[in-house]
Amino acid sequence: MKTGLGDFTVRRPGGDAQPMADYAGQVLLIVNTASQCGFTPQYAGLEALYRKYHDQGFSVLAFPCNQFGKQEPGDAEEIATFCSLTYDVTFPLFAKIDVNGDAADPLFAWLKAQKPGLLGSTGIKWNFTKFLVDRQGRVVHRYAPTTKPEDIARDIEKII
Repeated sequence: MKTGLGDFTVRRPGGDAQPMADYAGQVLLIVNTASQCGFTPQYAGLEALYRKYHDQGFSVLAFPCNQFGKQEPGDAEEIATFCSLTYDVTFPLFAKIDVNGDAADPLFAWLKAQKPGLLGSTGIKWNFTKFLVDRQGRVVHRYAPTTKPEDIARDIEKII
């Protein structure tokens, strides 16, 4: 049974394994993303947070997901190219995953269990749901898709 963030392994866009233990001791903002969503411009705000706090041990980890309105139809290369060319994204992008249902990525199943949404619901409602994780690997906040990245800066500063 996986009990902490470092127990998980995720996939990079090319399929290589990435142990989450590689991010031990960092503050993380873990986000399910999509390239054709009304919230897609949040990539710019996520990149701004990454650049502002990265030198202090902060990272944004983006997990593309096509479960909401089929708004992430591209393959790994198309997603990476879009993010780079459109929003100059330099934070890590991972392989496309499911965040809900039987095929939900184990990391997201754990994140949702650690920090349920409104009224205790665990399901992710849409693209750009965000989880803030402290240096000890604890999920300290869950943010709705409507929460703008710049509105998370104060919470990052409290734990960085």
